[in-house]
Amino acid sequence: MVRQAERGHHGQPGGRRAPGDPARHCVLHGHLRHHLAGERQVRAIAEPAGGRPPGRGGDPAPARRAHRRAGRRQPIRLSLPRGQRHRPEEDLQRDRGAQVGRLHGQRRRVRTGPGRVRGADRGHAGGAIGMNTIVILCDTLRRDHVGAYTGGRPLNQCWSAEAPPWAVPTPAMDRLAARGTTFDNCWTGSTPCMPARRDIYTGRYEFLERGWGPLEEEDLDLPRQVSGPPNQSVQWTVEHGYRVSYLLTDHFHLWEQGAGNYHMGYTGFDFVRGCEADAYRTDPVAFACPQGDRLSKNERHWRNVHFIRQREEDYFCAQVFERAIAWLEANRAHRDFYLHLDIFDPHEPWDPPEELLVQFDPRGYDVPGVTAAAPYIPWREKLTEAQFNAYRARYAAKVVFLDRWLGRFLDALDRLDLWRDTLVILTTDHGTFNGDHGRIGKLQTHEHDAKAHIPFIAAHPTHGHGERRSQLVQLVDIYPTVLAAVGRPLPQTPPDRPLHGVNLLPVIENPTAPTRDFALCGQFGHSVSITDGAWILHQAPVPGNAPLFWHGYSLAKFLPYPLGPFEDGRRSVVGYPPWPAPTWLSDKRRDPNELVNLADRAPAKLREMQAALRETLVLLQAPPEQIERLGIG
Repeated sequence: MVRQAERGHHGQPGGRRAPGDPARHCVLHGHLRHHLAGERQVRAIAEPAGGRPPGRGGDPAPARRAHRRAGRRQPIRLSLPRGQRHRPEEDLQRDRGAQVGRLHGQRRRVRTGPGRVRGADRGHAGGAIGMNTIVILCDTLRRDHVGAYTGGRPLNQCWSAEAPPWAVPTPAMDRLAARGTTFDNCWTGSTPCMPARRDIYTGRYEFLERGWGPLEEEDLDLPRQVSGPPNQSVQWTVEHGYRVSYLLTDHFHLWEQGAGNYHMGYTGFDFVRGCEADAYRTDPVAFACPQGDRLSKNERHWRNVHFIRQREEDYFCAQVFERAIAWLEANRAHRDFYLHLDIFDPHEPWDPPEELLVQFDPRGYDVPGVTAAAPYIPWREKLTEAQFNAYRARYAAKVVFLDRWLGRFLDALDRLDLWRDTLVILTTDHGTFNGDHGRIGKLQTHEHDAKAHIPFIAAHPTHGHGERRSQLVQLVDIYPTVLAAVGRPLPQTPPDRPLHGVNLLPVIENPTAPTRDFALCGQFGHSVSITDGAWILHQAPVPGNAPLFWHGYSLAKFLPYPLGPFEDGRRSVVGYPPWPAPTWLSDKRRDPNELVNLADRAPAKLREMQAALRETLVLLQAPPEQIERLGIG
């Protein structure tokens, strides 16, 4: 019965100094400085003076006035004359073709930074003309399980001999990469799941200020910048210069207490119920459940699966993609829409169809002591070889299943002829350890490559097809990229809360366009990682892990530490021990999986990277106590 339940680095980055140049830290984040300065100029021409952005509770009037001054063409009206409410398919296609023709026929001049003015096709920062944008965010997708990064080779022939000896076929992801641009140097930012999402929704690193939680009241979240103030009609949204946005997800954390307000800014949203610990079905009936899950939150998953899963189409990620296809069929007449798919796979529970699992381990569902939940342990101390292999096989099969349904979604984009005016981004929040550094599961040590170095593929309508980029990019870059793509301006941010993201459309168009000199990653209260793509430093906190403050007012979740009283918008974090791992320095050119710690053997490089980390934190206006907590003052 248990078994039945479970069945249910290419070249040097353009515009950056060569890796390892000791003078790099002297011009740290020169491109980000340029980006922040240019951002102010873009706002000056793209936003009304003094207007508050349409954020959480913002006033729509400034955007309305800007829309009128810009003389934008009128969007499609949703109210049709009587008798024409249900228009033939060919009329919708003809209307959309006319829109696309007008879009491609218009060019404008946009100031992109100090002293630079360039012509731009649809969708650069703050512009009036954009494109449809689809973001597909998977949860816990390892970069070495995506064929675009491995070339289809067995995993143990790619980065680490510790990896399993099989190749993971991902034809749909490879197909997207052939149509788009593959970013070889993408790093997550804040981890794990919800912190990464707040990075995406705000364009700012969360982990320097707080941990897992919801959007804060002052957050200028991405859906509201796309679609304007909430609780408006769809017609009001499009007539006032905003864009229709839609969220489709099975990720129950977006909805629960301690994180559950990420859906509120969208024009519409849909939630596939029942995934992982979603408190959905409560029926007092017998159902198959692994014995070890009976008294844990994992019991909810098996209870839900008992009622939901009768065929392949009932798997949760399949439902998300099927509903997304239906949404596109019904909504593709909207101009410059934003569709966000947040898919829980391949996050555990690792319970793929058995037909896929047997490709990697014929006994994957027959090994005693293995459940669908990742054990989050040092595997050599706790697992047999058979158990270890079964966990890795289950994860690989989950990736293959995700790819299968992604392929059906891409088929729909073909059929609906959406590629010609749609930007599609595929990425993940983070990876996970599948034997790397002796671990199974995330949350146990530094932000090493297997967890923090993530896939990022962007398919633009006209640029970068089949190309690769080596610039450093991060999840915070999705925020300005989406706004530029759909033709919405960047918001006016408070002086002490600048955006940390970079618009990636110029990088897709130009292989030498700059982004940043260093990428940051971390989990609140633990080590902070910084990389230039050639070297990576994981800076551990000082003994005592203090001072540390939680910045924000919202209810939080997964707090393994007590919080003190509020003082000046922050709460002290008391007695929180970080991961028991020392400061770690690796040369990624020779050691891509970061297995060798050079902190003691390369003291000059250690000091250089620590200086870069300190200057980066200052530039990003991180809470000043972080520098003291990390011992790099």
